Amino acid sequence: MADKNIKTSDAELKDKLVAINRVTKVTKGGRTFSFSAIVVVGNENGLIGWGLGKASDVVSAISKGVDAAKKNLIKVPVLKGTIPHEQLARFGGAEVFIKPASHGTGVKAGGAMRAVLESVGVTDVLAKSKGSSNPHNLVKATIEALGELRDAHTIADQRGVSLDKVFNG
Repeated sequence: MADKNIKTSDAELKDKLVAINRVTKVTKGGRTFSFSAIVVVGNENGLIGWGLGKASDVVSAISKGVDAAKKNLIKVPVLKGTIPHEQLARFGGAEVFIKPASHGTGVKAGGAMRAVLESVGVTDVLAKSKGSSNPHNLVKATIEALGELRDAHTIADQRGVSLDKVFNG
């Protein structure tokens, strides 16, 4: 489902910091602090990617995360500000459920899921996370769910039938 060869200009991608974590390594000389940042980039028009950056300072970790996110972009079908159908996905201990919503509902999602859904350009959606609230696994599960979405044109192409046949059986 995920197309790894998406070319895009960096100017249209917006990045969002999902979570930052201070990590401590204990050595003979004492404690060494470093930071890991999980970042989501998207053009708010159906393109999304995530990245993890690790560095000794926060700014470098974020920039490394943005660079990593630009390398694994996927295209997501966004129809009139919502998603085409319900989708359930799981990554690690995190399980996410996303469901289309009518216009004016807004993004009913929390934390890491909200950042991903807003970056992809979804304005109306209902979402629920079950299980682990680990931001890393939530981001990965949400992007996996978005990657599994299919619109009517894709289904028609996969089945080798016309668009009318998809809806009218």
